[in-house]
Amino acid sequence: MAIKFQYNKTSHQLLEKQLKVRLRTLPIIKSKESALRVEVKKCKVEVKTLEVSLEKQIQAYEAMFALWNEFDSSLIKVKDVHLGIKKIAGVRVPLLEGLDFEIKPFSLFTTPKWFSDGILILKQLAQTAIEREFMMAKLNLLEHARKKTTQKVNLFEKVQIPGYEDALRKIKRFMEDEENLSKSSQKILKSIQEKRKGDEV
Repeated sequence: MAIKFQYNKTSHQLLEKQLKVRLRTLPIIKSKESALRVEVKKCKVEVKTLEVSLEKQIQAYEAMFALWNEFDSSLIKVKDVHLGIKKIAGVRVPLLEGLDFEIKPFSLFTTPKWFSDGILILKQLAQTAIEREFMMAKLNLLEHARKKTTQKVNLFEKVQIPGYEDALRKIKRFMEDEENLSKSSQKILKSIQEKRKGDEV
């Protein structure tokens, strides 16, 4: 990215301000990036744990597969999902605050004994599956934010800050060269005037 500038003091001052802003902001962005990196790592571990738990619950469910044919799946359903929002390193992520299940009444005398256990198993299965979905959404948001922050750090470190420093160096050299030329021309002019004065006398 080429930084536009002019060879004058005003441009030099503006570039200095821009450079100072970026140098002040860079450590903040870096700390945000490292915080996001830590959160992404934690989130990945949580997702893996939930996936393992879900897999175990599904295997337990499948072990009783023959019995599930008798089960009335309309007895239980997810009624409501309570959501919250949490900020992690400036990123808003969804938070699962709770689940409400609707369990229809059933007769303990006419239904098999294991129906109440079946309801509990389905409740845990739904809870784990929904938690995993939320954790995946959180992971995706944090991963996206981390990538954006890393891009910004790289932009500042590798492009903008060196670009501003280079532009400031060019302006400084130009102004020094201009000053040297001005001094040299004044010396030449002075020596010409002294020579004329010497010739007149």
